[in-house]
Amino acid sequence: MMIDDFTDEQIRRYSRHILLQEVGGIGQQKLLSSKVLCIGAGGLGSPIIQYLAAAGVGTIGIVDDDIVDLSNLQRQVIHGGNVDRPKVESAKEFVQKLNPYVNVITYNHRINPENILEIIEDYDIIVDGSDNFSTRFLVNDACVLAKKPLSHGSIFRFEGQVTTILPHDGPCYRCLFEHAPPAGMVPSCQEAGVIGVLPGIIGVIQATEVVKYLLGIGELLTGRMIYYDALYMSFDEIKIRKNPTCPVCGENPKITSIKEENYQDSCACSIE
Repeated sequence: MMIDDFTDEQIRRYSRHILLQEVGGIGQQKLLSSKVLCIGAGGLGSPIIQYLAAAGVGTIGIVDDDIVDLSNLQRQVIHGGNVDRPKVESAKEFVQKLNPYVNVITYNHRINPENILEIIEDYDIIVDGSDNFSTRFLVNDACVLAKKPLSHGSIFRFEGQVTTILPHDGPCYRCLFEHAPPAGMVPSCQEAGVIGVLPGIIGVIQATEVVKYLLGIGELLTGRMIYYDALYMSFDEIKIRKNPTCPVCGENPKITSIKEENYQDSCACSIE
């Protein structure tokens, strides 16, 4: 599709993208033809979904089995006015109002070892906005095995971190954290709290990485992790090296398939 193939409304909607030499009409068409899966429609998922939809990503899949609670609205800004509704329905409604050119596919159930490979199969990149270690390890392992790019983000109190994983071209999540911390070591957000604006910052960085990957521009956070401290307004970069003994992407991987027993011992404490 060339610029002449866009409708007048699309040209106006995406004009600031089209003006960018790094994007242009060809780049915007790449976004419109892309498929992104967002795992989680909570604190991180809210800005991720909002900005990917605004950017014109053609298909956005949303996985979440939760219901909107009043306590979510302090940070999950996509769900205003939708308390007690499924988060996937609430998020889809927001996207449809924001950008009718975006196709939203909803999965109103929890991601698990039985369904994850089938769900991620048709997507170009996966965005992990989950709130527990078990899901993070599961998503990482599935993406490595399926060779799917992955944007990882997580938050806790006033701190957040982001990295981009390109399976077999750089380190994965297990190269940095081989195992989850013991259950009970990391308090949940119900116990420790989280500043409401934090997931907006981390989620927008994740969305930026996704757009850059889809357009093939810039330098991704592969082999690097951005660590953000909101209290001190500081950003630090941590180098991540590929671990040759990593159990999923190492030279002799122990995890060669997705099985339930690989995640039963993972700490499931929420930190969203």
